[in-house]
Amino acid sequence: MSSQVFQTPIEYLKGVGLSRADVLKKELQIFNFEDLLRHFPYKYIDRTRFYKIREIQPDLPYVQILARLTHVEILGEKHTRRLVAQAIDDTGIIELVWFQGIKWVEKTLITGKAYILFGKPGFFNGKAQMAHPEIELYSTEALQRKGNVTLQPAYNSTEKLKQFSLDSKGLSKLITVLLDQQVKDINENLPLYIINRFKLIDRADAYRNIHFPQDAAKLNVAVHRLKFEELFFLQLKLLKNKLLRTQKFKGNVFGTVGSFFNEFYQHKLPFTLTNSQKRVLKEIRQDTQRGVQMNRLLQGDVGSGKTVVALMSMLIAIDNGFQTCIMAPTEILANQHYQTIKELIGDDFIEVALLTGSTKAKARKVLHEKLESGDLKILIGTHALIEDKVQYKNLGFVVIDEQHRFGVEQRAKLWRKNNIPPHILVMTATPIPRTLAMTLYGDLDISVIDELPAGRKPIQTVHFYEAQRLRMFGFMKQEIAKGRQVYVVYPLIQESEKLDLKNLEDGIDVMAHEFPLPTYRISIVHGKMKPADKQFEMNRFIKGETQIMVATTVIEVGVNIPNASVMIIENAERFGLSQLHQLRGRVGRGSDQSFCILMSHHKLSHEGRIRLNTMVKTNNGFEIAETDLQLRGPGNIEGTQQSGVLDLKVANIVTDQELLITVRNCVVELFEKDPQLVLPENQILHQTLQSKGEGVSWDKIS
Repeated sequence: MSSQVFQTPIEYLKGVGLSRADVLKKELQIFNFEDLLRHFPYKYIDRTRFYKIREIQPDLPYVQILARLTHVEILGEKHTRRLVAQAIDDTGIIELVWFQGIKWVEKTLITGKAYILFGKPGFFNGKAQMAHPEIELYSTEALQRKGNVTLQPAYNSTEKLKQFSLDSKGLSKLITVLLDQQVKDINENLPLYIINRFKLIDRADAYRNIHFPQDAAKLNVAVHRLKFEELFFLQLKLLKNKLLRTQKFKGNVFGTVGSFFNEFYQHKLPFTLTNSQKRVLKEIRQDTQRGVQMNRLLQGDVGSGKTVVALMSMLIAIDNGFQTCIMAPTEILANQHYQTIKELIGDDFIEVALLTGSTKAKARKVLHEKLESGDLKILIGTHALIEDKVQYKNLGFVVIDEQHRFGVEQRAKLWRKNNIPPHILVMTATPIPRTLAMTLYGDLDISVIDELPAGRKPIQTVHFYEAQRLRMFGFMKQEIAKGRQVYVVYPLIQESEKLDLKNLEDGIDVMAHEFPLPTYRISIVHGKMKPADKQFEMNRFIKGETQIMVATTVIEVGVNIPNASVMIIENAERFGLSQLHQLRGRVGRGSDQSFCILMSHHKLSHEGRIRLNTMVKTNNGFEIAETDLQLRGPGNIEGTQQSGVLDLKVANIVTDQELLITVRNCVVELFEKDPQLVLPENQILHQTLQSKGEGVSWDKIS
């Protein structure tokens, strides 16, 4: 709300008071008038029509009937005591029953009179029945009264709130008081030209009609207006921050592509870059020449070659006299990047160092000295990179892998390591649907690698049920006989009574029996192992000393073993789609045909079946991410909850994709014409942003 009135503490609303205010704050986070006004109904009960008794079906949620009372009596004793009434219309008879408040209800019932009855219908011994209906004497005034011929709002409440008479009806009364008292103070926050262009209704009308719509048409236009507004200000804020950053944060200019880049590209690169990789390199190259700090998100499926793009971008930075670093969320992933880059550049090219929690003090001392002198050009590590004692001479380019695993403060510390903030490349192997990227990362530039390197064969995925386990074992033996290696992934480490899951310990017993020594050797890796033990087991598998790795999901990211060609996922129905896709991406790293076998029970939920079918049907990470978004909603997609960006009350980025794209295009157009929001017609937007306290979003710098 633009009016200060709506910041009034909720206890000052008539009918609230201190004790109710306290419970509203604790249970629903309603602190002021605005919070209450934005506590929207989660559904509507249709009171716009009257049903005939003959039309009643047991599966109808609520019905409203106009009927004449013919009979009233009290039946039963003590615990079985109940008030029973009969009502008729011209199509049939309905029985009404009350088990509580009998004395009070009985006083209001007059036989021979017509009543408006409202409640949940049921059937008992084949007869229509309604327990504890709302009942009101029929009159023309009753018909005109708010609620009896409208869509009635239903609000989320809690048991605690109900103790204070703040059930759905109680909340509805408070919102009625607030609207009657303050609707005149709901000021417009969009320019008139936008309202007219998109045919939006007045803002006050939108709030009135989302809470108390007279019909479905009025509800639809109210919801549309508020969705538009919500998405509009989200995009306005994101794109304004992007503009501010380009104006405020100068970036180092990488003016030349020099000997390091050219030497690597011409003599060391072991394969031809895909067109996608070339396109992304060109985008990064353009960004780093503009004198503005780059903030780019690089999306690419598992195995699409993001690391090579990151390395080549870092070489451009080194050619221009700068240091670079890669920050990864785990030691395993940091190690993986280190090994990959060492392998790509060789020993006689540029020194690369690794810094993690396991790095010994002596090695750290040497590393710190080389960093401060500027001799060390590429540093790879975990969050150890952001410790205060890690000082760079001239940090110019930072790569952050799987950024959603790092907190805001951790990321911000990296770009403070230089006077001029370094260019930032954020990489993710979790494909993000376009609409989610536009909201989560709307103020970053986005690059996508959407093709796999040449020679890679698509992974063949099959779904096996428990009854096909012997077939799965046979297939494993065939692949091992060809010299290949196999992953077997379990969701749990120890047996849980609550979840009927195959667990790692049982799995190891089964594997040891089916694949006995000395013919077969097994590595075991799980999250509760010490890092050194984990690394030892990993290394045995990497060197080919073991053929089978039995693991939990710790191998989801950061393992690159081209010889591993089979991924078996036990209880696959228990994993989310993005996790299944990440796990599958651990194979298919070499030129051999790779396979993913999804093992599951016969009993599958509807959602579980969709997930497994999606995995079998496609290898495309973006298709998978879209399905995941539709199944789980934006709030549960990995990394979105902690971002705080998707706190949407009315809009839904899954179902409102078209509207989101329309709104974003509108905001882009707006900033092209008026980047500072200084035109008279846009003053209203400038004021709204200021009233929301929107300045530069420091957490979005990296």
